[in-house]
Amino acid sequence: MRVAILDPFSGIAGDMALGALVQLGLEREWLTSLPNALGLDGVRVDVRDVRRGEIVCAKVDFEIPPQPHGRHVHQIRKLVDATSAPQTVKDLANRVFVAIGTVEGEIHGVPIEKVHLHEVGAVDAILDVVGTIWGLERLGVERVYCGPISLGDGTVRAAHGVLPVPAPATLKLLEGLAVTPGPEGSGELVTPTGAGLVRVLSDGLPPGEYVPRASGYGAGTKDFPGRANALRIILADTAEPRLSGNGTADHAPRESRESLVELVCDVDDMSPEYLAPIVERARDAGALDVVLLSETTKHGRPAVRVELLCRPKVASKLEELLLVETTTIGVRRREVLRRALARDVIRVTVLGHEVSAKRVTLPDGRRRTKPEFADVQHVALATGRPLQDIFRLAAAEAERLADA
Repeated sequence: MRVAILDPFSGIAGDMALGALVQLGLEREWLTSLPNALGLDGVRVDVRDVRRGEIVCAKVDFEIPPQPHGRHVHQIRKLVDATSAPQTVKDLANRVFVAIGTVEGEIHGVPIEKVHLHEVGAVDAILDVVGTIWGLERLGVERVYCGPISLGDGTVRAAHGVLPVPAPATLKLLEGLAVTPGPEGSGELVTPTGAGLVRVLSDGLPPGEYVPRASGYGAGTKDFPGRANALRIILADTAEPRLSGNGTADHAPRESRESLVELVCDVDDMSPEYLAPIVERARDAGALDVVLLSETTKHGRPAVRVELLCRPKVASKLEELLLVETTTIGVRRREVLRRALARDVIRVTVLGHEVSAKRVTLPDGRRRTKPEFADVQHVALATGRPLQDIFRLAAAEAERLADA
């Protein structure tokens, strides 16, 4: 599996992430065209090489004409939704802005719809968030990890006055993540935008074993004497290459085992049709899997059991969602160990259209491939062919590529 490992030894900000992605291979021409994709007229992107602590880094800056001083969350979401970005990119970007708006609302005691994001609502922050998420997708990254985050020290002047470092919203976004104070005299090293990106994208600390493939450095604005103010991103695979039967390297990832949290609740006084949107909200909030099971409770009463699987960092948030959005009065939580087969995604062409297919490696080394339903449906609608025809054609093409 291709992963990105964030190494925020000098903090993290959106422009630092973009710079690191440029060094990893994100096309500069694509980045300079990003404002047009977002419908932001007159914005110019400047990408140049600079030195931070004798390390050559990519520095990304935006030249922006006069704009509104910040935006409300719903205005940012409307802007993001109107772009040509893939839907997965839009969803993640919106989750970042909602996360930032939520913590700002909690700190200032106002509902999220009334939160006015000053720095984060500016054009450069919107470009940072969408560009970073879209850039990771273009580089084929399937999962993001983050090492301990250096916070900085001192104070910072923001729209609400002088605040301690890290600023209250930034610190709240970083709850549950590994952080370290300092270095001394560095000031603010983590911006709310950077913290929001880590909050939504990171699956936790880096794995104990991975194969680095490339590394990139994105420069921060500050230039400290004697040390590099930069963000490093490592592009890696999560398994060592194995030798196949013909002696060539096989970079397919190994199966994994990880500790997850299972949340379970029973609902016997709620219409099932109202549970369906809650399932989607849970998935958007980080649930890896959600299952609804029919059951019979006391007095023969029909009910629905909700079983949800997630990573520990989002368990409390999902637990609250179940308690607030359903009529249950209790949620059971337990830690489970999941054994997951190694998988990757391949793309095949069917009747002139691209179809993604998930390929898993079985314990005995054989592989099984299943075309993604959304792509199969798209091709079926575009060609007028039955869904099963498109499925069989895609599966056959995937098998042909596997045997080639």
